[in-house]
Amino acid sequence: MTSRGSMILSAFFFNPQGDHRVAWRHPDAPGAEVLDLAYYRRLVETAERARIDVLFVADEVAIWDQLPSGIAHYANVRLEMFTLLAALSAVSSEIGLIGTASTTYNEPFHIARKFASLDFLSHGRSAWNIVTSAMDEEALNFGRDHQLEHATRYQRAHESVEVVKALWDSWEDGALRIDKDSGFFADPEKVHHLDHQGDFFKVRGPLNLPRPPQGHPVLVQAGSSGDGKDLAARHADIHFAIFRSLEEGRRYRSDMNERLARNGRAPGDLKILPGLQPIVADSAAEAAEKAEALKDLLLDRVAVDLLSYWTRTDLSAYPIDGPLPELPGEEGFASGHTKLGLIRDSARREGLSIRELGRKMANTGSVATVAGTAGDVADRLEEWFSAGVADGFNLMFPLLPEGLDRFAAEVVPELQRRGVFHQEYGQGTLRDRLGLKRPANRFADRPGSSRA
Repeated sequence: MTSRGSMILSAFFFNPQGDHRVAWRHPDAPGAEVLDLAYYRRLVETAERARIDVLFVADEVAIWDQLPSGIAHYANVRLEMFTLLAALSAVSSEIGLIGTASTTYNEPFHIARKFASLDFLSHGRSAWNIVTSAMDEEALNFGRDHQLEHATRYQRAHESVEVVKALWDSWEDGALRIDKDSGFFADPEKVHHLDHQGDFFKVRGPLNLPRPPQGHPVLVQAGSSGDGKDLAARHADIHFAIFRSLEEGRRYRSDMNERLARNGRAPGDLKILPGLQPIVADSAAEAAEKAEALKDLLLDRVAVDLLSYWTRTDLSAYPIDGPLPELPGEEGFASGHTKLGLIRDSARREGLSIRELGRKMANTGSVATVAGTAGDVADRLEEWFSAGVADGFNLMFPLLPEGLDRFAAEVVPELQRRGVFHQEYGQGTLRDRLGLKRPANRFADRPGSSRA
């Protein structure tokens, strides 16, 4: 290994056929088997053989049915995340399991209990990807007409995470005794009420599970708005970042280090994993052909609908080959600020038409693409890792399972040969392997705390 040790590799699964918006149309894409455990077991087995650190399952609690082309061309169905990860915990033994749960549409007690359960079932391999949700379709499934305002969602998220962590701490280590001779099931002096009353939640506690094996399951945050970065700097162990060049990465790392310092944390307390779309082929020309083949599957209608959705602007009223109209500002904008900013910057910098911009954003997403031979892909990962802008990468394969298969078979051995990725999994929990400290229990040895 290099002086920095091993990079962290995360295999990202959003749409089950791949991260490209219409990967499902590709001739090699899976069909209805994406609703069967065997498909995901195969992906996990491939990732574990390659010693990939974590499997990251993204999630939303709605389908995109407000888009005119939504259900017809982009019905992003997926299995319920906790059910899937619990099943995968039984058919895997090493890989970390990151699941997405929204602070807007879950109560803290539910989140704490489910991730604690997954941590026990997986022997300390669970992680929570903290999201606030940004789709009106989700709001409509939970008794609301529209999404909560952006700042309010993040205020709720901060409180939710604090309550979840407190619930994980509500049982001190060693509180569970199960002493059949004495008759003590638990030590009441080590089990605590929260009696939390905040702006969004009122939670008594304690959790009806002991403290998880990791103390706290690993906390992950994905979102590069100012509010998202602040949430990561205050709470997260891993931050899935968005930047597209080495120079952007340096600025991003510097910004995050400043935010960490304001929260009393050191740079090493947060692992930054930028998203990357790897396309591996026998040559650069073949990689370009593979990328173009996916782009050709995207309908213009879907591209413009998605662009309308991301900007909250009905672009169907404008000439498709004309310029983008003025977009709303971030103030009062309830959806994703990061995506809005990327679209505005790209339109201003490149002068693209609505059709061109829609196709670009839908085809490439927000993250950088690295395409070429295994060596070409490894070059990019090693460059960013060695420069210190990335502690690892969130690998967003455009097409599954093909993208993961080739990366595992070709890129991982090259990274191992260069000494920037481990040959074997380390010992201990996911926290141990990622070099993350086990959190102290806030209730331990605290005088005057309430007892259950």
